[in-house]
Amino acid sequence: QVQLVESGGGLVQAGGSLRLSCAASGRTFSGYSMAWFRQSPGREREYVAAITRSGEMTNYADSVKGRFTISRDNAKNTVYLQMSNLKPEDTAVYYCAAGYGYPVLTTNSWGRGTQVTVSS
Repeated sequence: QVQLVESGGGLVQAGGSLRLSCAASGRTFSGYSMAWFRQSPGREREYVAAITRSGEMTNYADSVKGRFTISRDNAKNTVYLQMSNLKPEDTAVYYCAAGYGYPVLTTNSWGRGTQVTVSS
């Protein structure tokens, strides 16, 4: 199992940008597909984006397509989520996950999350 720690969340105005990072330790990072999810109060956890082990392929939820970009640096054991043109409805706790399969991951490795708040 891989250990994951998210960072980079914060408060931003609508239209602004943030970059989230997820640092992995433990088992070989490059052996995992990675994904970002988010959860806002009263709602179920929602898929945001996924990336293959090599980083060659990416996939996005329709709600973030064209605004968010997932990437990874296997040398740094880190996956990123660049978020642009943020909207108040993007407010949530963002979690990264490591697993197998793409774009649907089978996973049991989750970070603790980082809060993103977008003000209108």
